[in-house]
Formats: sequence, C-alpha cells, structure tokens
Amino acid sequence: NAHGFISSQRDGYDTLLQERGTNLSQGERQLLAFARVLAADPEVLVLDEATASIDTETELLIQDGLEKLMADRTAILIAHRLQTIQQADKILVLQSGEVLEYGSQTELLELKGLYHTLHELQFQDLKTVSG
Repeated sequence: NAHGFISSQRDGYDTLLQERGTNLSQGERQLLAFARVLAADPEVLVLDEATASIDTETELLIQDGLEKLMADRTAILIAHRLQTIQQADKILVLQSGEVLEYGSQTELLELKGLYHTLHELQFQDLKTVSG
C-alpha cells in the first residue's frame, strides 16, 4: 500500500522526507509507518488508534495493510472506530476503565449490549454518508 504513494512522489523512493514527515499527508505518514512495521516484522504488535486521524478512503487502504500486519502475530488494537477491529479474534469493550463485554464481533453483536449499540451508530453513519 505504501508503494503506490511512494512511487507517486516526484523522486519516488529517493524522495527526501522533512522532519516528522511534514511533506506527507497524515494518511501517507500512516501508510509509511505501517510499511516500517512490516519491515521490522515484530512478534507482538500494539496499535493505538491506528486510523484515528485519517479519512475514510485512506482508512480502507490501511485496513488491507492491517490484515497483512496482523497475520501470524499477536496484535493488540486500541480503537474507537469499529471498522478497525471487526476482524479481531476477540474484542474487549471498555467503559470507564472496566471490561464491560468480551467476545468475537459476532458474539458481541448477539449480546445486544454496548458494542452492538456502537456498531449500529457507526455503521448507520457510514451508510448515510455513502448513500
């Protein structure tokens, strides 16, 4: 995923990045960060709000990268956007620092608790935006 935007830069892979990547968009910085993690190949991956400050289009690109990143490793994802965690084996739902619900997405939706409510709200918003 990072290859596309790197290749689109004027100097491609030879593009010099400014300090903190200020000559890249937020989404490009995120994609580059994921590419660096893939290259490091860690056994355990912790992502805190990995898609919080990016647009929906870039998030969809990152989702594909996340699936590759999480394959064959332990991954802990911290997210408010449920799109980011839908494929997780297990989901912890926290409220005020307490574990409220625990299970797969299917199990949590069947509980019709807080996760179900948040899921309905977030995906209703996506349906409204996409038409």
